[in-house]
Amino acid sequence: MKLLVRNGRIVDPASGRDAQGDLLIVDGRIAALDGAARSAGAERTLDAQGLVVAPGLIDLSARLREPGYEYKATLESEMDAAVAGGVTSLACPPDTDPPLDEPGLVDMLRRRAKALSRARVYPVGALTVQLKGQTLTEMAELAEAGCVAFSQANVALDDTQVLWRALQYAATFGFPVWLRAEDLSLARGGVAHDGEVATRLGLPGIPPFAETIALATILELVRATGARVHVCRLSTAAAVEMIRQAKGEGLPVSCDVGIHYVHLSDMDLGYFDAHCRLVPPLRSQRDRDALAAGLADGTIDCACSDHTPVDEDQKQLPFAEAEPGATGLELLLPLALKWGAGRKLSLAQTLARVTSDAARVLGVHSGRLEPGAPGDVVVFDPAASFQVTAQALRSQGKNSPFLGYELAGRVRYTLVAGNLVYEHQ
Repeated sequence: MKLLVRNGRIVDPASGRDAQGDLLIVDGRIAALDGAARSAGAERTLDAQGLVVAPGLIDLSARLREPGYEYKATLESEMDAAVAGGVTSLACPPDTDPPLDEPGLVDMLRRRAKALSRARVYPVGALTVQLKGQTLTEMAELAEAGCVAFSQANVALDDTQVLWRALQYAATFGFPVWLRAEDLSLARGGVAHDGEVATRLGLPGIPPFAETIALATILELVRATGARVHVCRLSTAAAVEMIRQAKGEGLPVSCDVGIHYVHLSDMDLGYFDAHCRLVPPLRSQRDRDALAAGLADGTIDCACSDHTPVDEDQKQLPFAEAEPGATGLELLLPLALKWGAGRKLSLAQTLARVTSDAARVLGVHSGRLEPGAPGDVVVFDPAASFQVTAQALRSQGKNSPFLGYELAGRVRYTLVAGNLVYEHQ
């Protein structure tokens, strides 16, 4: 199958290219650009006049809710949401039910996802059995089954000795470990950022040093073991500075931020808006601005959706009892564009944080537009705006703090391995 995308503005963050041109995909891979693409005789042509042609987005945290939480979302609904948002590759955390701690579960998830022929799914295996923080999983077997990294998801690991052993083991085999920095005892019972807003609303707070104390421990263990660690979902200004110093020291660390954290702060809680009940909590405006700046200067490697569909019943509870999480697969692109515009970044710089930089962390060959790369492409209109409504979201989870917002950046086509998996009507 030969597919030609013609007359588009081709933006490839990996090479820095931003120019009008054509793109040819043959047998699932990018075969040629520009003149060579036009002369190849394609079987199908997509007209991208006035549109941006970019690598498909790569999302480092998207909960697909299978197995175990099908009442919140299904693999079908969330994969539809992914391609509608231009996401062609995603990593799913291990906090399913049961957790992804056995090769059979990982294999089942990969087979189910492959059968749907939409986005590429990369499972992240559980670091400890049942995510209980006591016994290490058989990481080598899970890696053979297809796990790209190992994580505790949002379940904090409070036993430092277990974490030390896990990093020693991972370092021996070169396995990446993805960790959220949170001190369990300091965060226990908290539901919001420990600040004026939480005090006014009478909500139990989580202090920012719950993150930095845990991060200091992680960085010290990285120094001791040499393990490759990716710190997930930074939320504080102090943590950004700690990562900046660790990278300057040459430690093998990377990190990400949930895209909503560069736009929102604890002020957006308003009067107990449960859509803003997130993990980690929305922090202060100063933290928000530091996260946005850190993502711009490369201290924070990439942004993710942290897609967490929640059923309506669990969101309509009082704030402190509501289940945390926001749906985000379909909003990753427009929110990234909004952030990039606010920081006055070029389109290539903006897209890098959700394509080539994310691909580097994930360790995959996607995220670039060059001959031989996978034919994973998103074609979108950066100027087309739309209103975020529950009805417009394809995800089964309608829980978003951005409901009612007007955002720009509408996906027109999504291609995975050269196959047209989404087309906006």
